[in-house]
Amino acid sequence: MFDLTGKNALITGASGGIGADIARKLHAQGATVGLSGTR
Repeated sequence: MFDLTGKNALITGASGGIGADIARKLHAQGATVGLSGTR
């Protein structure tokens, strides 16, 4: 897919559903991921 090494991402709604899945995928591609959620 993409190499996101050295990139940052802030994911809102990361406590479940689509947000959690996107956070996992971005991290797997090398991004540094910041998470925000309610649970």
